[in-house]
Amino acid sequence: MIDFWASWCAPCRTANPTLVALYNEFHSKGFNIISVSLDEDPAKWKEAIAKDKLTWTQVSNLKEMKDPIAVQYGIELIPTTFLLDATGKIIGIDLPHEEMKAKIEALLATK
Repeated sequence: MIDFWASWCAPCRTANPTLVALYNEFHSKGFNIISVSLDEDPAKWKEAIAKDKLTWTQVSNLKEMKDPIAVQYGIELIPTTFLLDATGKIIGIDLPHEEMKAKIEALLATK
């Protein structure tokens, strides 16, 4: 999964516990998350990572919505999540939790 978020984004922070739960449930089976932060302030970004217990890979160019990764993915609103299969093909964008969980289970079952 690729997760676009920011420390200043209230809906992102509200969604983080759901991502933590998915990660904790499925990481040992091969599921990974890469979060791309659209922050500008490195201290606030790192504080949010610690507070929300985001233990997976975090990256940021500290350029908010001008982040080159966000531009490449056409990000206009956050939070935005992309679920990818093992080949890197996007198979879901901003899926509701239960649908996301079902797709992750199905992907991991085919490994």
